[in-house]
Amino acid sequence: MSVNNQKIQINGDEFEVLDAKEKMTVPDCWVMKNKIGTAHGEAKFYVGHAKKELFEFFDDFTRTCFVLKSDLKKYLEEVKTEYENPEQQYRNKEKMEHEWKDYSDKLELLQEYMLKFNISYQDHLKGPRAYINSKDEIYKFIRIISLPNITYFSVLKLKNSDDEIVYYWKLFVDYFGEEEHPLAIKEELEEVEGDVTLDAEEKKTIVRARIGQGEYRRNLLEQCPFCPITMVSDDRILIASHIKPWAKCDTKEERLDPKNGFMFTPTFDFLFDRGYISFRNDKSILISPWLSRMTLSKLGISPNKNYPALPSEGREKYLEYHRDKIFNK
Repeated sequence: MSVNNQKIQINGDEFEVLDAKEKMTVPDCWVMKNKIGTAHGEAKFYVGHAKKELFEFFDDFTRTCFVLKSDLKKYLEEVKTEYENPEQQYRNKEKMEHEWKDYSDKLELLQEYMLKFNISYQDHLKGPRAYINSKDEIYKFIRIISLPNITYFSVLKLKNSDDEIVYYWKLFVDYFGEEEHPLAIKEELEEVEGDVTLDAEEKKTIVRARIGQGEYRRNLLEQCPFCPITMVSDDRILIASHIKPWAKCDTKEERLDPKNGFMFTPTFDFLFDRGYISFRNDKSILISPWLSRMTLSKLGISPNKNYPALPSEGREKYLEYHRDKIFNK
């Protein structure tokens, strides 16, 4: 039942990954503080349609669930810009910047790295939609800090060394198809435009590299004229993907360096950009446990497969960054 026998380490303990439940969007009706609409908060959370596949994953709703304190800290950092400069029309938007600091402080006071909670299946609710609920404080805290529409849950079903099965819940952020907040992207580009050490042509080159265009794309195509996973060579559907993200590059040289990139078809560009796949220096693939068995089957990929056409030479330092900072372990 495991996802290709994948294992993960959590605070020194090893778990076998049995499967993943992907992307359950946090709705406005579920959050407690950062609401957009007028409805009152509902504690029940939609986990999917009441089908066989759902109950194979959640085969026992009495099993222990947990979130990691480190994941919640990362989530708050990722949504900090939205708390400070809201894109959505939250009812409490004037208070959000101050509240972000309060939530961060409360999280720091929590002693445990693994924050456990219990869920119950809402079997009194009729219909095809399945819901869970919890009375535990950490569940309530997550409802308080979460931002609707741009936040989603994924869950790993794990088995520990004692053969106990548990559920690992994690919050992710998606700014309507973008990984970064719109304001952050705008500020990055304004920083380039305001750099007096660059002439107009240099600024244009760097800005175009932000979306994998211009000189950066041309140089990368010379080194990688095809997607090393699919072997597709039609450059109309190849995307120039940075290994170390453009926004995280320390210099303009890193931003424009063709060694800091691969050419991928759109699906694998997304997976790589979001950290669902990465690569070792020996050209073997790393696959995030946060992809389900079904998704892996449909993608036709499996952990540790070697891709001889992957041009990893000269890209080792960028790949190390990607494995360490971007890959969803």
